[in-house]
Amino acid sequence: MTTPSTDRPLAVVTGASSGIGYELAVQFAEHGFDLVIAAEDDGIDTAAAKLRRDGGPQVRAVRVDLARPDGVEELAAAVAATGRPVEALALNAGRGAGGAFVGGTDLSDELNVVDLNVRSTVHLAKRILPGMVRRGAGRVLFTSSIASTMPGPFQAVYNGSKSFVQSFAEALRTELKDTGVTVTSLMPGPTDTEFFARAEMEDTKIAAGRKDDPRTVAEQGFAALMRGDQTVTAGSLRNKVQTAVGKIVPDRLKSEQHRRMAEPGSAS
Repeated sequence: MTTPSTDRPLAVVTGASSGIGYELAVQFAEHGFDLVIAAEDDGIDTAAAKLRRDGGPQVRAVRVDLARPDGVEELAAAVAATGRPVEALALNAGRGAGGAFVGGTDLSDELNVVDLNVRSTVHLAKRILPGMVRRGAGRVLFTSSIASTMPGPFQAVYNGSKSFVQSFAEALRTELKDTGVTVTSLMPGPTDTEFFARAEMEDTKIAAGRKDDPRTVAEQGFAALMRGDQTVTAGSLRNKVQTAVGKIVPDRLKSEQHRRMAEPGSAS
């Protein structure tokens, strides 16, 4: 069913039931966008209800598992059914899996991380970006991570997936530089969301340490998107320093530092 026309532009946000994704949706709503939001849990309906309060935007909630190709196709169909151009796309859905790759995690769990963080990001971008390019206008935000800048012992697949997302975003930005479509990469550090609980990392030093406010991360990401910036290292000054220093520190040292932070039991 086609959504009734409004004067608002349309934004699509994935992983929007909580955390950074929900706060990104809030930013879009507060800045005059209608929304299509997606997540696999029933919290997406609660999020949509909150976003619609007090005469807010039109919001369509789509509950789909984006780790499955048919879930991505269902979301793409829901976006197409609005009959409206997508002005902004926030590819935020993602998850982690903590533990030793050998003996500490299940293959099915690791492959689910790849399917959600990598494959679904490529799949949905492939469905939405062509329309933006044809119109010569649009903004795309990829939620990467400062984890993309370092090897990640005890988060080996997650960090690898974010390295892919970061490289993919930067490559697309260059490909699309003359099309009127901008691509921005959001690189948060540890953030106060459900990420560590879902990744079974609550006993790690990184989970026990200081975390950034997801609203602050989303505000900075949204502002960078609207400016058309290439990347934004969001959150605390610590994240920005870590990213800058990481450009000159050898990977073997960054890998060892990450091991100390992410090793199971390191919080004690």
